Amino acid sequence: MRLWTLHPKYLDARGLVAVWREGLLAQAVLRGLTAGYRRHPQLARFGQSRAPVRAIGLSLGAVRDEAARRGYSFDRRKIVHGGRVGRLAATAGQIAYEWRHLKAKLAVRDRAWLARVRRAGRPDPHPLFRIVPGAVEAWEVGRNRQRGTRARRRPTPGASGMAAPERLRRRA
Repeated sequence: MRLWTLHPKYLDARGLVAVWREGLLAQAVLRGLTAGYRRHPQLARFGQSRAPVRAIGLSLGAVRDEAARRGYSFDRRKIVHGGRVGRLAATAGQIAYEWRHLKAKLAVRDRAWLARVRRAGRPDPHPLFRIVPGAVEAWEVGRNRQRGTRARRRPTPGASGMAAPERLRRRA
């Protein structure tokens, strides 16, 4: 599940459809309508809101608006509305991480769209978020939060199921 901090205008068609579907799933989770994904790390920021269901509804609303701007028909009746929610804080490190992540995805699946979004320079956040100083968010599991890249783990001796060299020497 990827609920982008980036403005939906940067997502290609596949990304826009994916975030719509994942947002609807997140909405169902936050409403308690499904047992799965309740502890998904991307939901943490919505769960910290005063009104998590409203917050994800606003997130989906911006995605739906972008889809409509492009001529797609996302059913607005699927969004749970209900009042105002203050903007959620998101770190500058998180938006930078997601910008790199999106560009890497687009380099593989839609190079023409990548060329369009690259011209944007510094990306705008999703309208739900306000950017504050900080590193990549803690819920980006398995990431090196300072640099925004995957942490490289060195294999431990014997982790592959083979004996470590020290053990081989002792046995010989």
